[in-house]
Amino acid sequence: MVKIVEITPEHKKAVNDLIKREWGGPMSVSRGRIWDTSVLPGFVALDEDRFCGVVTYRIEGDECEIVTLNSLQERRGIGTALINAVIDVAKANSCRRLWLITTNDNTRAIRFYQRFGFSLRAVHINAMDEARKLKPSIPLVGNDDIPIQHEFEFEIML
Repeated sequence: MVKIVEITPEHKKAVNDLIKREWGGPMSVSRGRIWDTSVLPGFVALDEDRFCGVVTYRIEGDECEIVTLNSLQERRGIGTALINAVIDVAKANSCRRLWLITTNDNTRAIRFYQRFGFSLRAVHINAMDEARKLKPSIPLVGNDDIPIQHEFEFEIML
């Protein structure tokens, strides 16, 4: 049974290691802004105390952005449970909107977000050119050899 808990100091090394491996370090870029995920709040998914997922988020005004989301075991409800934990926090903080950015190459995530109930709000054409100015380590080519060019913005109104 997967358990979702807030990130604690005991989880930080595993979280930071995962984000470094999956995101190229603690810095994440969305909509032309850079975020240090090592200081953001979030949740971890634990399966019998084994680390199996993480989500980080930030709240600004009445909006909550999911900055990173990773599930180490697909099709077990881990991503869904992590997003639901963020939704609970967003509602508790009177947020009206939950949103996130993914890139055009991340087709599995795009399918997942739509199945979850997110709506495509915008496609930011060639946004990755600007993102690479903030984080040059973003690769030019991503999943399935698709060039990483655009940001897809998904949202759920709360």
